[in-house]
Amino acid sequence: MASQDSSLTLDQFFSPRSVAVVGASADPTKLGYAVLNNVIEHGFTGVVYPINPKADEILGLPTYPNLLAVPGEIDLIVVVIPPKAVAGALEEAGQKGVKGAIVITAGFREVGPQGMAMEKELLAIARKYGMRLIGPNCLGIIDTYAPLQASFALGMPMQGKIAFMSQSGALCTSILDMALADDIGFSRFVSLGNKADLNEIDFLQVWGNDPNSKVITAYLEGIADGGRFIEVAREVSKRTPVIAIKSGTTEAGSKAVSSHTGTLAGSEKAYEAAFLQAGVLRAGSVQDLFDMAIAFAQQPLPATDAVAVVTNAGGPGIMATDALERAGLQLASLTAETQALLKAGLPAAASAANPVDVLGDAMADRYALAVNAVADDPNVGAIIVVLTPQIMTQIRETAEAVTQVSRRTGKPILTAFMGKQTIGQGERILRAHGLPNYPVPERAVAALAAMVRQKGWQERPMPQVERFEADRDAVAEVFRQVKAEGRLAIGDAEARAVQAAYGIPFPKSVLARSAEEAGRAAEEIGFPVVMKITSPDILHKTDIGGVRLNLQNAEAVRDTFDLMVYRAQRYQPSADIWGCLVQQQVRGGKEVLLGMNRDPQFGPLLVFGLGGIYVEALKDVTFRVAPIDRRQAREMLNEIRAYPLLRGVRGEPPSDTDAIVDAILRLSQLVTDFPEIVEIDINPLMVFEQGKGALGIDMRLILR
Repeated sequence: MASQDSSLTLDQFFSPRSVAVVGASADPTKLGYAVLNNVIEHGFTGVVYPINPKADEILGLPTYPNLLAVPGEIDLIVVVIPPKAVAGALEEAGQKGVKGAIVITAGFREVGPQGMAMEKELLAIARKYGMRLIGPNCLGIIDTYAPLQASFALGMPMQGKIAFMSQSGALCTSILDMALADDIGFSRFVSLGNKADLNEIDFLQVWGNDPNSKVITAYLEGIADGGRFIEVAREVSKRTPVIAIKSGTTEAGSKAVSSHTGTLAGSEKAYEAAFLQAGVLRAGSVQDLFDMAIAFAQQPLPATDAVAVVTNAGGPGIMATDALERAGLQLASLTAETQALLKAGLPAAASAANPVDVLGDAMADRYALAVNAVADDPNVGAIIVVLTPQIMTQIRETAEAVTQVSRRTGKPILTAFMGKQTIGQGERILRAHGLPNYPVPERAVAALAAMVRQKGWQERPMPQVERFEADRDAVAEVFRQVKAEGRLAIGDAEARAVQAAYGIPFPKSVLARSAEEAGRAAEEIGFPVVMKITSPDILHKTDIGGVRLNLQNAEAVRDTFDLMVYRAQRYQPSADIWGCLVQQQVRGGKEVLLGMNRDPQFGPLLVFGLGGIYVEALKDVTFRVAPIDRRQAREMLNEIRAYPLLRGVRGEPPSDTDAIVDAILRLSQLVTDFPEIVEIDINPLMVFEQGKGALGIDMRLILR
């Protein structure tokens, strides 16, 4: 993986002393006008240089024909001129010593090969002069702390602690409009565009060190470098929450693959695994993203997952309780002291247990008593306050009471003041004091669950990948021979050599090239035996009757050899038939699958699940991006639905899960060491009772 550039700051974009707008216009219908006006109108305190060869003055500022004509230094340029003219402007910028360029202009990679060539030219110019580039084909950037509004979006969001990046400029404008309506504050706001130079990884790295950004959010359509993304995001998310929406993860565009693993894997699975391993919180929608982001920006992380609910209505209290259970959170057990305090201060009909029901006629003082009481309870890690507007409800006063508790407690408080018209005054008070409000309890719970996951992630140790002794030279030689023969598929005997080199155990086996050899091999191994047709061209042996079990004597083995070879030749006349693999028949044990499919963005995507012939039907599998450590391998076992079968049910002895973990780690090392491996199946891996190990019965391996 590429190393991080710890020196990256991007101050030329977020702390510029001077900005030049290339393509500035006096025409309000032009982008050049919108960008220049935004820079001027929204508080930028530095020097602004409009660039337009056809004007002497625009918006009260002296205008220059080109960048080289500007008398002072320029830190940042914003480019809004026709695409064919952009390269010339960047060349001038480079000669001028400009270190940052935002290319808003479209008409590059997104329009086809000619546009791609033009975009590569922009990048080459930027590289030549040590200039960093955002875009092209982007909305621009906003920094509320600089302040700088260098985009053609409408308005300027309020200051806040949320940093946001997006590959969709149109989505940016919609989100900004929503933010203005809902008083959502941002620190930094970037439209990535085509990502010719700077991409999501760069901004992750920089924003992770930004004191004004308490949470990083992103809308992503693709990731430039999957391995580096995991590396950087894993480090950043340990101190700053990262929340992302990932679009375009359906399987509609997936290429055909030949293995079980390839069939099960796909873009969506790769992103799920990568985000999990990088500590990135996945949002299903823009609403989910900002529900979470607001909570992170405004409230501390909970110390525990034990939640107290205070409500004036039983139904919403139950809704909150159900949502907590579905989210894997706990309903806090209030201490006897807390319950006694509540019973003493609340009406007899109220509930002093959790959820605390202060009843529908509760005024602000009753809410204040209950919220203060649960906030002081040592068993409570977080609080959700639910309010439904009754005729006697003091919405404003209750909001003020809750904010007072929030100021003194170190525990997160999320509110669900339900409704719209009548709760507006209370919601404004909550927002003003940094208390996120949600229209329904379920959304508050979802945001709190994300905070709990983030707390767990921060406390989780960084992965420690161990390495096993392995004969890399032996594997390299196998692959060299295979490629020399013009093949990409690895045969059974060759696969056994790969398994042996990396310590993945397999049954006794011999490749027999004749019926007589097969009979002798079976006698040496011991009956019963299994026979498998061996050909690099036949991947799914069972489809042609190429696997026979429980052969009890040499005569049966010899007859089976002749029949298998005959069927294989009839089925696929062009296939290179090497013979048959005679293999020790393994008795007992449970079948699991290990495999890998190399994802184009993230690399080796490991899969583990229930094995045998049912794997594709049941799809009881889980994924990780290699390399992984022992803890992650153990988690893969725990995540499949069939794990209780491995743990032992109804008096069955537990399976040797340590042997499975060991095999996963060895496979992880193998596919990391050899990037030319595209797909691997070990199916089944037969796992025996605890302490008795596991054997890889069948391996398929494809190179590129």
